[in-house]
Amino acid sequence: MGPGGLMSRTFTIRQLTKEFAVTARALRFYEEEGLIAPSRRGQTRLYSARDRARIVLILRGRRVGFSLAELRELLDLYDGPGGSAAQMVEARRKFSERIAVLERQKIDIEDSLQELRQSIVSIDAQLASQAPGPQGTFAA
Repeated sequence: MGPGGLMSRTFTIRQLTKEFAVTARALRFYEEEGLIAPSRRGQTRLYSARDRARIVLILRGRRVGFSLAELRELLDLYDGPGGSAAQMVEARRKFSERIAVLERQKIDIEDSLQELRQSIVSIDAQLASQAPGPQGTFAA
């Protein structure tokens, strides 16, 4: 890959939209929000390895429910020289809070799945007990 390897490499918007299955509009939005800062060559945006790494973190954060404001704070931690202890403590606190929210959602989802499965079993039993009567109609 030449001197500098991945760190000196640039990526086009097309490459990143394909790699991460996101729209160009989403990447431009993250740029407008100041989360990434691609350089320009004419009208072409060129994303650095830093931008690519930030996109990875943004997409992961969005999947687990972080807001853009929270992501901005967390990304700032990665920009600092290793991050201050206070920043790391704050990031850890946010991660713990998000884990607690996701754990509650997981329980709610499991409960909902169980209720839906029980409803299907009940409906199937009711349908089975209503064998078709004469002329193909269901018995009342």
